[in-house]
Formats: sequence, structure tokens, C-alpha cells
Amino acid sequence: MTSGARGRVLPPLVAFVAFLATWQAIVWIGDYPPFILPGPLLVAERFVTGWVDGTFWPHLVTTLEEIVVGFTAGAAAALPTGYILARSRLADRVLSPYLVAAQAVPILALAPLIALWFGTGLLARWIVVALVVFFPVAISVMVAIRGIDRRLLEMARSYRVTRRQRILLVEIPAALPGIVGGLRIGITLAVVGAIVAEWTGGEQGLGVLINLARGSLFDIPLLFATLTVIALLGIALYASVLLVERHVAART
Repeated sequence: MTSGARGRVLPPLVAFVAFLATWQAIVWIGDYPPFILPGPLLVAERFVTGWVDGTFWPHLVTTLEEIVVGFTAGAAAALPTGYILARSRLADRVLSPYLVAAQAVPILALAPLIALWFGTGLLARWIVVALVVFFPVAISVMVAIRGIDRRLLEMARSYRVTRRQRILLVEIPAALPGIVGGLRIGITLAVVGAIVAEWTGGEQGLGVLINLARGSLFDIPLLFATLTVIALLGIALYASVLLVERHVAART
């Protein structure tokens, strides 16, 4: 392993080990029972058994579907909306107050209403995830487009490029870092939205499994193991957006 690779890997690894050691020390010193605060070894054991006995798989697949569909729909709506807000003062004045007002309402308050209107199936969960993703992505696109160097736009006009060429060849490449930054935030919030949506009802999903673990099963180590799965899922999705960003940046 090169010195650069060690510099990237060792700090987070040391921090993770220190976190686990502190967690275990708190359990030992406080003498907490497993139904209050299970130790990391017990959680790790439950994590492994949850995969082996198939507990996690159906819930993970359901949550992942909700995230992918909801994130895709929310981002697809947010990208053009953000561009319109950046380029049209009228649209900004008309739409911005409603967008801010909608964002100010907690998703925990909206999710039960959406479940009431659309049922507790996948459609309602997709809508919740899409709503959570929409605002940060739209605002990131708006800020990124407005932040484009005006000299680039003036140069494009001097070459008499069409509006389509200006968008594809000038504006999108110049605003790409900001746009992808919004997508990074959106994908992590999509995980939160999916879990919140699952708390309002449904039969499968990691959020449902959390409710089962803390409720009828009263399996607190399973609850912690499920939280670990959710965290790893969020990291994996965030990393996937980074890979897409590098691929797109290499082609532009």
C-alpha cells in the first residue's frame, strides 16, 4: 500500500476502531443490559445472523427500490425546475415561496397524509422520497447555474451557439460540480425519506424492520444491526453518485 493510500485509509479506520472501543467501554462501565444498549460485538453477531437467516434481504430490496425510484423521480423533476428558477426571475418569484413553504413542513408530518391519500403501498413511499429529494437538488441546480462565469456565456454568444448548444456544452459542464453536489445530498436524504415513509405503514422495508425490532420482537441488537445496514446503504449510494460524477466529468 502506498503512502497516499495509507493516508486515505488509516484515519477513518483508526476513528472507526476508536468509536467501537468507546462504545464497548460505555457498555462495560455502565453495565447496560442488551435491551438498553447492546455492545458492538453483540450487534455484529446479530448483523451476521440477520444476513445468514435472510432477515435483511427482503427489507433491503424494498427500501432500495423506494430509494432508486423516488430519487430518480425527484431529481428528474428538480433538475429542470432548478434551471428554470435560475434563468427566469418570474418563475423564481412565483415558485420559490411555495418551495420554501413545502420544505419547511417536516416530512414526518406529510408522510401520514400521503399514506392516507395514496395508501401505504410503494407509490406513497416513492412520493415521499421524491419530495425529500426535490428541494435540495433544485436549489443546488439553481445556485450552480447562477454561479456560472458570465464570460463563458458571453463567449458562447459571440460564437452564436444555439440555446441547446449553450445548455449542453457550456452551462451544464460549468455547473456540474454544484449539480452533483446537490445529487449527493439528495441520495442521502432519499434514504431518510424511505425510512420515514416506511414508518407510516407497509409490510417490508428497513424502516418496518426497525419498528418490528423495537416493538413486537423487542430485539434491540437487531434494531442496531438494522441501523448499521441503513448507514452502509447510504454510504454505498453516496459512493455510487461519486462514481457517476467522475465518469461524467471524464467525458465532459
